[in-house]
Parts: sequence; structure tokens; C-alpha cells
Amino acid sequence: MKRKIILIPLGIIFFIAFTLIGSISIKESKTVKYNLPKVDAIVTVTKGIQKFEIVYTPTISNSFVGFKEAVAFRESQGKYLKVNTLGYMGKYQFGKSTLRRLKIYNTRSFLNNPKQQEEAFIALCSLNKWILKRDIKRSVGKTINGILITESGILAAAHLAGAGNVKIYLRSNGINNFTDGYGTNLQSYMNKFSGYDTSFIKPIKNATI
Repeated sequence: MKRKIILIPLGIIFFIAFTLIGSISIKESKTVKYNLPKVDAIVTVTKGIQKFEIVYTPTISNSFVGFKEAVAFRESQGKYLKVNTLGYMGKYQFGKSTLRRLKIYNTRSFLNNPKQQEEAFIALCSLNKWILKRDIKRSVGKTINGILITESGILAAAHLAGAGNVKIYLRSNGINNFTDGYGTNLQSYMNKFSGYDTSFIKPIKNATI
């Protein structure tokens, strides 16, 4: 039986699964650098006029890496250089006030520093876990507005809305539901990011990087 060979021209989107950090070599001596966790991910590589851009969607995983990459994809499609119209920046869309709390003052340097962005996300999770430790203890396992409350859902909601608004939501049994400037509400994050393993994160009162 003859097999059909399909040739896809360069310039069309490539979907590639990676497991290691490295680079993608493409014809015309083009090399695309990427920074991915050591788990499977679906990577979209598109050729622009002057440069290549990578956008990736994490595969399903309930690990902490799966959690942070899922949050990152929801926030910015995993783009370290992303700045939205409200001024939130980076892969995890940090606001300036949150960065100051983590003792990060040079936002331009932060935007161009993937390592610092990853460290800042972990630090913020640690800080929020400390602020919300009593609420986590009291609320995990309960169902509010049809949503099973989990630690990862709480931490994701705190990333969106701040730990204070998560406290208000949980202590009002879901009556007070914060909504951000784009219409995304806290409860949707509580639901979307439930069930991940965030035991890696330790509660730290004065977490910084």
C-alpha cells in the first residue's frame, strides 16, 4: 500500500511536543530558543517577518509545574514580555504594587528576566499561602456555589484578586465574588485551577526573591 507524504511549507504553524529545555533548529540557520518545564507541552512555533514566536499550551498535569504553567497560559499565553492594557506585566501578569511587596522595583528589568518572573510567582504563592493558611484549613474540601474548594484554586484566585478578596469570598460563602478589570471573577479561577498539587509551596510571611 502506498503511503502519502504531505509536505508542509515553512511558515505554517508547527506543533511540537518537548520534554527538555533547549532550542529548536529550523532551516535558513534560524534557531529559536525556548524555556519550558521538563514536562510534555504542546508548542506552537510561528514564523513572523523578522522573528519566531513561541506560544505553548501545557499538557494536563496536576503537579505544581502543571499549575503554574496553566496559570501562566491563562494570564499571558506564557509570554514573558506581555504587558496588558492595565499595565500588568510578564508571564504571570504582575502589578507594580505586588512586585514592590516582593521587593522588586525595576519593572523593565523584571520584564526581561524570565528567571526572576518564575521566582516571583513562587514567592507570591508562598506569601498568599501564609496569608490564607487559616482559610485554606477551614475551606478546603467544602463546596461553594457548586465548586469544590481546593488549595490550588485558592492560590490561583489569590493571584487574580489578591488574598484579601479571597478571604472575603470564602468567609461570605461565595456571596462576595471579586471581578477584575476584564470581567474575570475570582470564582472562575477557584474552579478552573482546582485539583493541582501545590504542597510544594511553603507558607512564608515575608516571602521575597
